[in-house]
Amino acid sequence: MSKVAVVFWSQTGNTEAMANLVAEGVRAAGGEAEVIYCSDFNAGRIAEFSAFAFGCPAMGDEVLEETEFQPMWDEVKGSLSGKKVGLFGSYGWGDGKWLRDWVEDAKNAGAQVVGEGLMVNSAPDGSEDECREYGKALA
Repeated sequence: MSKVAVVFWSQTGNTEAMANLVAEGVRAAGGEAEVIYCSDFNAGRIAEFSAFAFGCPAMGDEVLEETEFQPMWDEVKGSLSGKKVGLFGSYGWGDGKWLRDWVEDAKNAGAQVVGEGLMVNSAPDGSEDECREYGKALA
């Protein structure tokens, strides 16, 4: 059975809702999912999981959240080589540059990124099944 860490940062609750839906998908596929706020995750926890989903919304000029999420990501990405990784988040403007850059960063670290990531505009209303399917792909 796969054990998936669903690690997220959320300001408005949209990315948190996505995290919970991704976790539902993992569980529906027979896996185990642990939803973890980014400040409670670090490289020392990588060995506990077989796959990872990281969620962060687009911030500022389409970047990852810089105070909590980016430092955590910078610490763990070097430990993700060869690991199955999903990246997701919500946005309210732009065209998804933050997610494309993030996917490229993860691939450069050697992660096996699922698809090209998953993004939804604002709340995941209407995208619930897509979020669950992304979780199933991780399991």
